[in-house]
Amino acid sequence: MTRYLVENFGCRTSQADGDAIAAQMDGFGAQAARDTTDADVIVLNTCAVTSEAERSARAYIRRARRMNPNSRIVVTGCYAQRDPQEIAAMPGVNAVIGNSHKDHVASIAMEGLANRKPDSFVPLAALEASLSEHDSHPFLLSGDIFAHSDFQFPPVPASEAARQNARRTRPTLKIQDGCGNRCTFCIIPSLRGNSRSMPAQHVVDEVHAFVEAGGKELVLSGINLGRWGRDLTPPDRFESLLADILETTLLPRIRISSVEPMDWTDGLISLLARWSTGDHPRLARHVHMPLQSGSDAVLRRMHRRYRPWHYAERIAKIPATVPLAAIGADVMVGFPGETEAEFQESYDFIAAQPFTYLHLFPFSARPGTPAWEFHRQSPVPSAAVRERMTALRDLIDRKNVAFRSNFMGKILSAVTLIPKASSPDSNLPRHSMALTDNFLPVELDRMYESNLLLPVQITGTTPHGLTGAVLRQPNRIA
Repeated sequence: MTRYLVENFGCRTSQADGDAIAAQMDGFGAQAARDTTDADVIVLNTCAVTSEAERSARAYIRRARRMNPNSRIVVTGCYAQRDPQEIAAMPGVNAVIGNSHKDHVASIAMEGLANRKPDSFVPLAALEASLSEHDSHPFLLSGDIFAHSDFQFPPVPASEAARQNARRTRPTLKIQDGCGNRCTFCIIPSLRGNSRSMPAQHVVDEVHAFVEAGGKELVLSGINLGRWGRDLTPPDRFESLLADILETTLLPRIRISSVEPMDWTDGLISLLARWSTGDHPRLARHVHMPLQSGSDAVLRRMHRRYRPWHYAERIAKIPATVPLAAIGADVMVGFPGETEAEFQESYDFIAAQPFTYLHLFPFSARPGTPAWEFHRQSPVPSAAVRERMTALRDLIDRKNVAFRSNFMGKILSAVTLIPKASSPDSNLPRHSMALTDNFLPVELDRMYESNLLLPVQITGTTPHGLTGAVLRQPNRIA
C-alpha cells in the first residue's frame, strides 16, 4: 500500500487544502505515513506570503530528498502557483501543481507518477503524453488562477481517524477562498484568485457531518472570511451563515478565524455576544482582526480600507459586549518608508487597544506587488526592523501576561488536544494540553483523551499559558 505524507505550510486555509488532499489520497487507497522517512509520496503544500515561507519550503524539499531519496515529491500551494519553474528546477521534485489545479494533486501523485523514477519530471506542453511515456523531466501544472470561478470543496476531517492523521483536534472548514482586496504588500490575490464562497447548505452539511462524527470544535476559515457569500446568487452575508450554523446544528463550539475590520459588523458582534455565554460557549470568545499598522500614513500606503480611528471604534465593541474575549491582530513591521515617527504612532495605537496577542511579521517584499517597488525606493534598515519587532514583542508579552492573570481560580471551557508528534526517544507527555474558548493554552493536571470539551479550573500560569485541573461538577464558567 502506498504511504503518503502531506506537509502544510502557512495559514489555516492552506491547512484545510492539505486536509482535502489527504482525504483524496485516502480515496485512492493510500495510507498516511508516520513521517518523512516512511512516505512513498510526499505532498508539500506551500505558502508564499513571505520570502521566508518560500525558503522554508525549499529547505524542506532538500531535507526530504536527503532523508528519503526514493520518495516522490509533489509540490503545490501558493509558492507553486507563484513560481512553479523555480521549484521544478530543484533536484528531487517530481511534480509542481499550482493552486489553479490543486484538486488534481492526489490523482497525479497516485496515478500520473506511480511508475516514475524519483528524479523524473514532465513538462506542461507534453502533459498527457508524458504521463504515459514516463518522460524524464518534471511534471508542471499551473494556470491562470483568475480563470477559475468554482469553489473547491475540501471536506472537514470529520472522523476521529482523519483528525488523528491530520493531528488536529480542531480541524478547519474552508468556506471561502480568494480575495478582492488589493493591499499593496500582498501577493495572495494573484495566487488565490477572486473571492469564491462555499454555498450555505454545503457548509451546514459539512458541520452536521462533523458533529455526527463526534467533533467538538470546528474553525471556520477563508482567505477573506468576512466576504463569504458576496459572490453567491443571491448574495449572502457571513453573519447570516454563522447564525444558521448555530441555530440549526448541534455543533458544540465554533471558532471564527481572521476577519477584516470592516467585516466585523454590529450583527456579527451581537452574534458573538449572544452565543459566547454559558458553561460551554458555542461561539468561541476569540476575535482576530488584522491591523497591519496603527499609523494612518502607513495604512494609506498599504491601501488598507480603514483608518486607525475606524479600527479603534470597531475593536472597542468587543470587550464591551464579550468580556474576557481573546483579541488578536496581524501587525507588519518595517513597511517601506516607515519612519520612526510612524512606528511610534503605530506602537502607541497598539498599546491603547485591548489586544491579548499579536502575530508580528517583518515586511517581506513580494514580486509583482506595488510594495516591491516601494521597498526598492525606501527600504527600512534591517536593524530598525529588528528593534521595532522587539519593542512590540515586549509590549504584547506584557498585555498577554495581564490578560492571563484574570483567570486564577476561574473556570474555563477547554477542548483537549491531540498530543504533538514526538520522536521515538522522547518521553511521553504526562499532562494533556487543552485550548480554552478564549484561545489560552492550558496544561491539565493529567492525561485525558483528545477531543473532550471540559470545565477547567485555572490553578496557575506558565511562560505562555495556564495550568488547570478538570472539574467534574463545575460551578460557573468564567
